[in-house]
Amino acid sequence: MIRPRHFARRAVSSAAPVLLALLVACSSHSRDTAIMLDGTGTGRIFEGIGAASAGASSRLLDDYKEPYRSQILDYLFKPGYGAALQHLKVEIGADVNSTDGAEPSSMRSRDDRDYTRGYEWWLMEEARKRNPQIILDTLPWGAPGWVGSGHFYSQDMADYVADFLQGAQKQHHLDIAYTGVWNEKQFDSTYVKELSRTLAAQRIPAKIVCCDEYPGEGLGQWSIVDAMLKDAELNTAVSAVGVHYPIVDGKYTTPANARTIGKPLWSSEDQPNSGGGPIVSREWPIGGRILARLYNRNYLTGGFTKTEIWSPVTSYYDLLAAPNSGLMYANTPWSGYYNVQGAIWATAHTTQFAQPGWQYLDGASGLLSEQGSFVSLKSPNGKDWSVVIETIDAKQPQKITLAVRGGLTSTTIHVWETNNQHTFEHVGDLEPQDGKFSYTLDPDSLYTFTTTVGQGRGTAAPPGESSFPLPYADNFEDTALARAPRFLSDQDGAFEAHPCLQRKGRCLEQVITVKPTPWGPLPDPFTLAGDAKWSGYRIAVDFLLHGDGPVTLMGRIDSADVFKDGKAPWPSGYVLRIEPGGKWALSSAVYKATTRELASGVVPLSAGRWHHAELAFKGNQVSASLNGKTLADTTDASHTHGMFALGTGWNRAQFDNLSITPQ
Repeated sequence: MIRPRHFARRAVSSAAPVLLALLVACSSHSRDTAIMLDGTGTGRIFEGIGAASAGASSRLLDDYKEPYRSQILDYLFKPGYGAALQHLKVEIGADVNSTDGAEPSSMRSRDDRDYTRGYEWWLMEEARKRNPQIILDTLPWGAPGWVGSGHFYSQDMADYVADFLQGAQKQHHLDIAYTGVWNEKQFDSTYVKELSRTLAAQRIPAKIVCCDEYPGEGLGQWSIVDAMLKDAELNTAVSAVGVHYPIVDGKYTTPANARTIGKPLWSSEDQPNSGGGPIVSREWPIGGRILARLYNRNYLTGGFTKTEIWSPVTSYYDLLAAPNSGLMYANTPWSGYYNVQGAIWATAHTTQFAQPGWQYLDGASGLLSEQGSFVSLKSPNGKDWSVVIETIDAKQPQKITLAVRGGLTSTTIHVWETNNQHTFEHVGDLEPQDGKFSYTLDPDSLYTFTTTVGQGRGTAAPPGESSFPLPYADNFEDTALARAPRFLSDQDGAFEAHPCLQRKGRCLEQVITVKPTPWGPLPDPFTLAGDAKWSGYRIAVDFLLHGDGPVTLMGRIDSADVFKDGKAPWPSGYVLRIEPGGKWALSSAVYKATTRELASGVVPLSAGRWHHAELAFKGNQVSASLNGKTLADTTDASHTHGMFALGTGWNRAQFDNLSITPQ
């Protein structure tokens, strides 16, 4: 974890001899880089840095208790404290898996409207409390089953998006500035224009970003530009061109016609994760280094004026897809632990020193002579300025000489640095001589030189990390009606507390019965929790079937990555499936939809009545029972450890008195 630390400041005197001694000395093998900051220079308008809360990436954040939940939010959104995010994009949920789970829909039928389901409304409100100027954005990943009779691109979908935006304004007083089309799917020009007309007809001011496509998707992630050049109505409908992960084989994909079309270009989804697993071991870890390069080069080489990171915070279980995508790490709400990673401070080096509406100065932006890059920005008042410089790939110190003219302030310059020795630290102040100063940059570092003030590094620290509690039990009586219980993470469908049928109290009920239009793989509904390291334990639960589909108990789940698991209806682990007629099967589910049945049979079972099922693991022994009678007792070594889950088909079913006990 990056804990706030106090380093001795590298004080810089205004006396010329001291400046020369401290700053001008440079390796004889490196060449100086001259940077001329001219207030009359030109460049595109900086539109900010943000993050996308989507794919259920923020699921566990709402389960944190105070004060730790607010501390995490401060590190993400509070100006002058941490990442100080300037944009927040959220998913328009559809009760369908969108990477790491299913986000709830606000309209589960044409007549259903509930603008309190899920956590995105809450997250937007919390972000706005901390930064009233934050810009909000939305994007759907899937669609509820009623939309367009299964056809995403439809008037129904345009109306659904419009209703979400109106609900945000009417119930939460959230003005959402932008909305997208369909995450990483080939766009449909007719639908884009239909969405534009729908928003205009309902006087919704949100502008359209198009089309959030992944490299290689459909006709190509930049094909929207060709279409806009041929279709005047489409060109008018689209306010910004957004693409995902615009670097392929180390090269930016931005075509020439995108740079001249006259629309802002956004990297509307990027990521600090290198694919090497959790990035939590060092103060200046690889995730921060990646973003230090990315933010500068997205503008310099890609032409992007806005970058959004998926995700703001890793608040989903590690065995789900794309672990550690976030700027920070917070997925153990039972402990209160979180990790402020280097990606937070790499982001802060831009967001705490320049705001949306500032202007890039192209003449003072470029590449350093000895590896690294720099971008310069000036404020709308034409006086304040900031220069962000990264030397991540540099192997030796190198000197810059920076001159200021054209009305820009040339008084005190504040220097901030991040590397293995300094964590977003104000290391000194400079007093330019005749509007000019020199400075020697350390390799593998990130700097900001600025005339602005008000920056800061948060001081809150979390408690220690602890494992998921075992034994664990929940009778759902403390869960708010129509809301998800703490720690359970829905992977498809929606598992919520509702009044029990045929018994008193509250029960957990899966309520989605019509398959949504998916974005990616579509497993059967299940909700997941626990610890990936668990080995010997027993799952016990009461269940009630309505007669139209099964229930499943799952354990030793060692992967729930929907992309790895292919078309499998369940995650990788042991699955006990019980159908209304009494047919049951105990199976081992593994990658790529391969399911091996270990035991099966038929027992008397009455639908519409409560039953009790158990699934237990001890060493290589796997056993299952129903209503106190053994169904199977077998030996298998396919899965040695993992989490637990409750599931259904696309049918309603209730669960009660869930318990997990060690064996």
